[in-house]
Parts: sequence; structure tokens; C-alpha cells
Amino acid sequence: MDLLPQQIVENRLKRQFNQDVRRHFFRGMEFAGPAGDPGWFGPGSAVWHVHSHLEAMIFGLQCAAYMERLDPSIYWMGMHHSRLVKRDADGVARPEIDPKGASVRLGHSVAFFIGTAYGSTDTAERLATTVRSMHHTIKGVRPDGLAYDADDPDWLRWNYATVVWGIATAHELYHPNPLRGRTIDRYYGEFVRVGHALGGTDLPSTKAETLDCLKSYLPRLAVTHGTALATGPNLPMPQSALNWAVRDTMPRWGKELIQHRDPHPVERAARRAMVWMVINGLHTAAGPAPEFEQAQERVAGGVDPALAPHTEPAYVPGSDPLRSRAEVERTFA
Repeated sequence: MDLLPQQIVENRLKRQFNQDVRRHFFRGMEFAGPAGDPGWFGPGSAVWHVHSHLEAMIFGLQCAAYMERLDPSIYWMGMHHSRLVKRDADGVARPEIDPKGASVRLGHSVAFFIGTAYGSTDTAERLATTVRSMHHTIKGVRPDGLAYDADDPDWLRWNYATVVWGIATAHELYHPNPLRGRTIDRYYGEFVRVGHALGGTDLPSTKAETLDCLKSYLPRLAVTHGTALATGPNLPMPQSALNWAVRDTMPRWGKELIQHRDPHPVERAARRAMVWMVINGLHTAAGPAPEFEQAQERVAGGVDPALAPHTEPAYVPGSDPLRSRAEVERTFA
């Protein structure tokens, strides 16, 4: 029987995602077992609902990354330590995105947020340990002489707030069945588990608290070179359309910082409708994430509480063994 056009697109998207992301970044992650293990969240959780729409989640991660680098220290962490940017022959970073490095960064991020949502408890804990180990290696000094440290509680709080805001806001705007009001606060409250596992403290646990947290950092934020290059009308299509949608998710003060002005409400609604169709068209074509389906099957017979003391983080700050960056990268490979 001949395949329908939608089935052809679906198969193509699945093959591409399997080849580009799952084959490289999901190795060693367990979703199908052990039976009865709810992992960190489990069935009925807001996290399971939000992260099940992979395409909206990925868009939310782009929103988080854009806002995150308004902190100059995070910008310089990336310039000094990340493969996200291009480098010259001497290894000096240039404020230009390296497509291959960006693809690797996105692959790691997707694997982490799918693995911690749907993986077994052991999988989620191992992923958190690996990310913490990478953070432990990111220390340095900005060109203006200010030191930065990825283990700094203030940095962790800002980083956490941008991520939870980006994913939750993308969900509210572009999920076909979004959580809203008090129900979206369930997501903020549950997601704190991830922030704590990465070493975060004093984290916001509601939408309102997250907005207040983000705004409290305004005095130390700035439009860095990287942000300036990724902003404005001179970006090529469809990059400019995606960039607009990313900036559209920012709080008002963030938009003011980058001189982003909302269009007329009718035009804004039309633009959001177009982005909604693209994101949900991709989601429909790709079909449900197999990791989500495997997690559902894992707990189909019921949840065994003895398998997952997942309501509190297992990590005790300062308890990680010291590992070199090379050792950590071999774990990611």
C-alpha cells in the first residue's frame, strides 16, 4: 500500500531526528524500565504533559537561550568555554554561531529535558550529575575583570528561571491543549526538582515568582554583542520570523532592553497563529515521542513508590567528584 503524504513526512522527520539527535545524545538512557518507576515526575504530572510536545519544548529552549545571554557573564562563559561559537585558527572565539556546535548544544539540551522528564530515576540522576560536572569546569574572568563561575548560586538561579520561563511560555502560546492559570503553576512547582538537582537554591516555584526573579536581575543585564547580532530586522528569513517569535515570549522589561516593540494586537495574533501552525504541523507530522510512550508503558501497571524517592533531590552540594572537562565530555559523547 502506498504511503500517504503525511506518513511520508512523518517517517522522514522521525528518521532525521533519530539520526541527528537520538543516535548521538540518547545513548545509555533508559525509558522502558524498570516497571513501575515513575522517574522524577510520573504520570499525571504537569511536566509529562508539557514536555510531551517536543517541538514546543524545543522552541521554548530557544527562548530561554536568548534571554539567558542577556547576562554578560553567561555570554562570556559561552565565548570562553562553549563550542556554540566559531573560533579562529588560534582558538579565539568570535561572536558568531557555529552551526555544528549549535546542533550539538541543542542535542544535549533536548536529551537532558526529555531524559529528566521521562527517563527512569537512575537516568535522570545520571543526567543531572553529568550536567553538574560540566558546570564545575566553567570558571573564568570576563574582559572587564569580573570573575564568573557556573556553580555560583546567583547564576544558577538566573539560568533556571530563564529555562522554566522559556519552556512554560512556549507551552502556553503554542501547545494545542495548554496549561493555564493555576494549572501552569503546577509545572513551575514540579520543575523546581530539576533546578535543585543541578545545585540551584532559593528557586521560584510559580509563574509570578519566576517573573519577579527574572526582573530582579535587570540591573546586571545588558545587550551583549551576541544578543545584538541575533536581534533586529536584518536577519534572513525564516530566521527573522523565528527570532521575532522568540522575542515575543519575553517579559515587557526584556523587550524594552532589546528595543523590541509588539506589533498591533491583530498583527501579533496573526504572527502567533502562523508560528502555532508551524510548530504543531511539525508535531503532528513527527508523531508522539517514543520516550514518552515508553515511559507510559513503564508505569502502565501502576507506580511503585519504593522505586522512586523522587520528590527531593539526591544531590548534596559539594559532593560531586572532581572531573576534568575531557572526562565530562567523554560522558556526553
